[in-house]
Amino acid sequence: MRKEFLFGIAGLIIGIVLTGFFAYKSAPGMMLKESESRYDFDRSVEVFTQTATDMGWSIPTVHDMRETMDNFGYDVLNAKVFELCHPDHAYRILELDDERIVSSMMPCRVSIYEKTDGKTYVSWMNTSMMGNMMGGVVADVMGIASRESEAMISSVTGR
Repeated sequence: MRKEFLFGIAGLIIGIVLTGFFAYKSAPGMMLKESESRYDFDRSVEVFTQTATDMGWSIPTVHDMRETMDNFGYDVLNAKVFELCHPDHAYRILELDDERIVSSMMPCRVSIYEKTDGKTYVSWMNTSMMGNMMGGVVADVMGIASRESEAMISSVTGR
């Protein structure tokens, strides 16, 4: 009886360790998404910006990472990070004390960049999954923001 109990405990511990390992390895792929653009870099930026604006989102800041890195003496491929804000969505989170904790993830961000394969890509955070982990108003707002950002991104990727 004691042997079976020890084997059972050992199996449980091994199962927990393996589950943790696989969760750790797969987390980046679940938290971040990436798709190839159907356009070159400049056209991707143009289409994305226009679509976001047409959908009622503002782009308060665009970080030109190539330019920033050039200022530090590094040469990198084109990469722009767009900060996206929809005041109605942001207000629903910022008006409530307990939900303000997610303000560190605001505004939403989308990145358009080139890789050495000569293609342009778009990446973004899986805000829907993040929101679902938090629940309540945050899940609702992040779900809406996720659907809308996916629509903006599909204007560039065609997916």
